[in-house]
This record gives sequence, structure tokens and C-alpha cells, in this order.
Amino acid sequence: MMKTFSAKNEDIVRKWYIVDAEGKTLGRMATVIATTLRGKHKPEFTPHVDCGDFVIVINAEKVHVTGNRMDEKMYYRHSGYPGGLTSQTMRDVLQRQPERVVMQAVQKMLPKNALSRAVIKKLKVYAGTEHPHAAQKPDVLELG
Repeated sequence: MMKTFSAKNEDIVRKWYIVDAEGKTLGRMATVIATTLRGKHKPEFTPHVDCGDFVIVINAEKVHVTGNRMDEKMYYRHSGYPGGLTSQTMRDVLQRQPERVVMQAVQKMLPKNALSRAVIKKLKVYAGTEHPHAAQKPDVLELG
């Protein structure tokens, strides 16, 4: 009789991957990153356990988007006070906080639950080519 396999935290081996976002389409890149963060690419994937890997994204400021998205897509945030809604175009956000664009694209592709809030912490996004994770010896993540 076969029993259903369920991964446990102590059985999971996490790897580190690096993605160079220069010239990559934002949405297509974000889907691969979200899948890797959740661990859906592994045969021992279990939906209720965090079995994903770490992902480092460099050159977030050079990400590519299609169409008029740079001027039409809006990013919203609220201060919590009445009248505290602030909106910015994607072009403005890419100039000021390029990490936020990639981080939010990946985060919106994850399920909205407590596990995804733990999973998103394994995503490290940097605007330039420098990152402090060289000691982990990350492998290059193939995007397709």
C-alpha cells in the first residue's frame, strides 16, 4: 500500500538562484520566479509547506515591459489616513524604487495567505548588478 508523500521542513533542501532582469519581460520573468519561490518545480512539492528556493534578481531597473504600460500602469499606496492615497506611474516607480516593481509583480502572482508572506521573504531584488549573496554560490535560473 502506497502512502501519500508530504514534505517536512527538515527534509527540504533549498538552493539559491540568480536572475538577470536586463531586457527580460516583467510578467514572464515574475511567473518563473513565483513558481521557483513556491517550490512547484520540485517533485516533492507540498502545497501547505514552504519547499521553494531562494531567488536573487539583479538589474531590476533594466526590466522590460510591453505596450504603454510604463505610462498607464499605476502603483497605489495608502498612508492609513483619510485622503492618504498616493498613485505613481510605472515609469516614476522604476526611477525611484526599481526593486518595488519586480517585488510587487512576483507577490501578486503568489496566493494570498500566510504561507506566501513567508515565501516572499526568500526573494531578494537589487536595482544594480551588486548583491551581498555571493557566498551562497547561486545558480543561474533559466527563464524559459
